[in-house]
Amino acid sequence: MERLLTVDQVAELLGTTVRFPRRLIEERRIEYVKVGRHVRIPERAIVEYVEANTVVPTARQLRSVA
Repeated sequence: MERLLTVDQVAELLGTTVRFPRRLIEERRIEYVKVGRHVRIPERAIVEYVEANTVVPTARQLRSVA
């Protein structure tokens, strides 16, 4: 079984406040599991979210002055 994280654990992992993962859940931008009244986030969902929102730097092209 995959590891399920609490909202506090996700916030710590992402380096944010607890409000950020709660907002992701509310806006349904991240997968989560309801365990009774508790909310848990699969570790895989965090990895997928980070990968999907990672911006890769591009090589800067110099403009020629004409």
